[in-house]
Amino acid sequence: MKESVGNPLHLKSVNHISLICASVEQSMNFYQNVLGFFPIRRPGSFNFDGAWLFGYGIGIHLLRAEEPENLSRKTEINPKDSHISFQCESMGVVEKKLKEMEIDYVRAMVEEGGIKVDQLFFHDPDGFMIEICNCDSLPVIPLAGEMVRSCSRVNLQIMQQKIQQVVQQL
Repeated sequence: MKESVGNPLHLKSVNHISLICASVEQSMNFYQNVLGFFPIRRPGSFNFDGAWLFGYGIGIHLLRAEEPENLSRKTEINPKDSHISFQCESMGVVEKKLKEMEIDYVRAMVEEGGIKVDQLFFHDPDGFMIEICNCDSLPVIPLAGEMVRSCSRVNLQIMQQKIQQVVQQL
């Protein structure tokens, strides 16, 4: 495949992810009450069970499995599995809430250049992996051609200062 430069498809943002679920109601409850999404209107022309939710600039489209009893569910929480990740304000608050809600989770940590990122991984009702992290502190460093970015524009200046410090140490 030819090397891609820039934005060949003129993309603007991530719009949504679609998830197959055994129970639309159970999944809606999870995404609303655990992750804070809110339901939004779904086109009436759909002839299958599902729901749309929105939050944090992204949509979650729930699609009821055609054969819910045959839906394979992952039970082992593996941070290397497919997942969606959300940044949080306080890892301590997230961990406390997950314990209160009796949601099993796995902790992990990533370190790069002295910057540490804490991660919590857990499943939705159908076994889809969710990650919560404080990854704002980890800079987004393009391999070539682009400027350094932060997951959050608020932290961009702080990140650029940290990167300069790390580069000076190398």
